[in-house]
Amino acid sequence: MPSEDNNITVLQTRVRQLILKFKDLKAENDELYAELDKKEQEIAELNRNQDSLKKDYESLKLARMMAISDQDVEDTKARLAKLIREVNKCIALLKGES
Repeated sequence: MPSEDNNITVLQTRVRQLILKFKDLKAENDELYAELDKKEQEIAELNRNQDSLKKDYESLKLARMMAISDQDVEDTKARLAKLIREVNKCIALLKGES
């Protein structure tokens, strides 16, 4: 019977080792799930931030397109005046040839 007692003792030791290993793995699993949840929250926050930045960028782009500075107006007037002078010269040349 000493052999059976020895086998039972070995079995009990192995079961205790398995239980300890299970507890360690369960704790590690819980930590990993907590970390995963934290990362998912960070991703969600970054996605919200990205959406906000995209909206801000689109607003700024639209505002830039709508903003006309005084210099832009003056440049446009100068270009139009130059084009009008060129058209007038062409008309004068065509009248002179007729």
